[in-house]
Parts: sequence; C-alpha cells; structure tokens
Amino acid sequence: MEEHLEELVRLTQTAGGEVSSILRQRIDRPNPRFHIGTGKAQELKILLGESGANLVIFDEDLSPAQGKNLEDLLEVRVLDRTELILDIFATRAQSREAKLQVELAQLEYLLPRLRRMWTHLSRIRGGIGLRGPGETQLETDRRLIGTRISDLKTKLRDVAKARAVQRKAREGEFRAALVGYTNAGKSSLLRALSGADLFVEDRLFATLDSATRMVDLGSGHQALVTDTVGFIRKLPHHLIASFRSTLEEAREADLLLHIIDASDPDWEEHRDVVHEVLEELDLTRRPQLLVFNKIDRLTHGEEDGLRTRIRTIDQTPSVFVSAHRSESLHKVRDALKARLRAGLRHLKISISVADGETMATLYREGEVLGQESKGSRVEVEVRIPESLKGRLEQKPGIEILEAT
Repeated sequence: MEEHLEELVRLTQTAGGEVSSILRQRIDRPNPRFHIGTGKAQELKILLGESGANLVIFDEDLSPAQGKNLEDLLEVRVLDRTELILDIFATRAQSREAKLQVELAQLEYLLPRLRRMWTHLSRIRGGIGLRGPGETQLETDRRLIGTRISDLKTKLRDVAKARAVQRKAREGEFRAALVGYTNAGKSSLLRALSGADLFVEDRLFATLDSATRMVDLGSGHQALVTDTVGFIRKLPHHLIASFRSTLEEAREADLLLHIIDASDPDWEEHRDVVHEVLEELDLTRRPQLLVFNKIDRLTHGEEDGLRTRIRTIDQTPSVFVSAHRSESLHKVRDALKARLRAGLRHLKISISVADGETMATLYREGEVLGQESKGSRVEVEVRIPESLKGRLEQKPGIEILEAT
C-alpha cells in the first residue's frame, strides 16, 4: 500500500499540490456513505482542521454519492484518483487531439457527479445567482454536457479517420510502438534512438501526444517508432476510451517495445499494469520486446540480479539499455532489425538492366544481398516486404523467383 500512496503523492505534486498529511485505513469493503468508515471520516475532519488543508484526495475511486457526502461533512473539495489524473492530463494536453480526448474523458466523468459539483460551487463561492441552482439548472447543464460529449466524439472520429489515412500512407514501413508505465523513459529513448528534438521531463505524464520518428537501424534499414501515452495503476477507463485512437498506433505496430524503468523497485507491478491495459486494448498478441531502461542507475550486481530475475519469470525477449548511454542502444536497433528481417521475403528478382527505377526501389525499400548480370537482364537477390513484392508483381517485365 505504501507504494500506491507514494505514487499518489507524486501525482498530487505533479498537479501542483503539496501534501500536508496522509491518513490510512484498511477496510474489507467500502463504506457506502463515505467509502472510509464513519469514525475515520470524523478523524479526517479533525486532521483537516489541524493541518489547514483545503483539499482531500482519495487513492480509490469514489461514487458520486460518496463524494457528495464527504464534501458535506468535511466542507472542503474532495477528489478521487481518477479526477486527479484527469486534472493532470488537462494541464499536459498540448495538441488539439489530446485536448479533445481529455475533455471528453472529463465530461464523461463529470456527468453523473454534476449535482455534487454544483453543490460544491454554491457552498464555496456563494453569492447571488449561485445559491441553490435547482433542478432546472442541473437539467440544463446535463443537456449541454451531453451535447458537448456528442460533439467531441464526432470530432474524435474525424481525427481517427485522419490517423487511419496517415497509417495507410505508412504501409510497407516497419513500425514499432513504445508502450510502458508513465515516466519509464519512453520519450528519452525515442529521442536517443532517432536524434529528434523531443520534449523530455522527469515527471509523471510529461507528454500526452504521440510522436512518430524515423530510426536508422543500419544496413539500409529504417523503422518508424511511435511514442504513446504512459500507463499507470488504475488508469481511468474514460481516458483509455478517449485515447483509443492514439493507441491505435500500437495496434498497427509490427513490434511493441515495452519500456520498463529498471531502477524502479516496483517494476514488476508496473509491467503487470501495462499488460492489463494492453489486454483491455486487445494488444497482448502483438510481438513484444521488453526494454529495461535506466540501467545506468544500477550497480553491476543489481543489473545481474535483474537479468536473472527476468529469465525466471518472463520468456519475452528483453534488452538492457540506458537512453543516456548511446553505446547500449545498438541492442534495441539490432532487435528491431532482426524483427524487420524476419518479416521480409527472401527472393530473386529478374529485371531489365535498363530498369533503374526498380533497382533503386529495391535498394531503398529492401535489402539487396547480391546481383548477377545475365545479358540484357540482371538477377537480384533481395529481402523485401510483402507489400513491395505485391507492387513488383504488377509491373511488366519483372520476374520474381523464390530464393533457394
């Protein structure tokens, strides 16, 4: 439980809050009225009076009734974990798509809690026009929110269509997607692999917008690598649904790079959390590579122990790297290149010596292993994607043979 509370403290700090005190309670089942027990709720009220705090954050999700009852008792704003994460996402959203996604998640969360929000506003701000908004205003707001939710979903469907067009244009390219727990170092790793200038910061949910960059794998091979939003314990379902179009990038990937913070003592739980989210998105069948990042923070003994632990609990291929040690990144590039090559067709292609366009395409999109002149034609031994093979089959004057 301590790890969960430590993470809640970090989330609070990320949102700009300062934690004055922590109150714990173990319960067999949530209290229908306050989630916590009645006595503990009274203890919390006393603690608030002593500390002067003006906000209470629960690590668990609260029902609309529990939230209202707690605010009536405590006379301060009460947030649950989901609402806190939604608030952080709202401050982090930069692109139009991310802003739409976050707003949709917030409104879907808000709708069943509208009465509590109005009551809180009336009590805290007071004043003419804010006392007792009444059922008429509540129903008006419900309709407005419902209309806005419908509008946001329409706009996000348009965004999803645009993303689908972009993915269509990338067909034939080898694609990988970075997934992982928040702050595992995905953006740092993509920046180190691609050399691109990406925003990187050591904090939870530093970036929400997916970024795709070309990564040179060597030997003439390249991969399109996409960074995705970080996961976290109890990631709100509204957010998963709203960010589904962004996470479609992972669905289309040839390989998922599951980035794990090797220096985090809770890495096993974080790995399981990511697996659960991937399961919810129906992505667990995608080929995966575990990338243990931040090994520069480990001693040699700790790294050896980690390698031994991995061999005993997970058969998924894994590599150990640091985004700050460029010499270690060849392991990721080699793994990407091996996966790319595994998906290539090994063929011999006979073309006219005058067909410079096809020869250039083979060098640009495939791997030329050798060539042999045969009079007016040249026989080229290559590894190429299935999509390129299909295009070549449509061109006259080209003969494709299976390599021996």
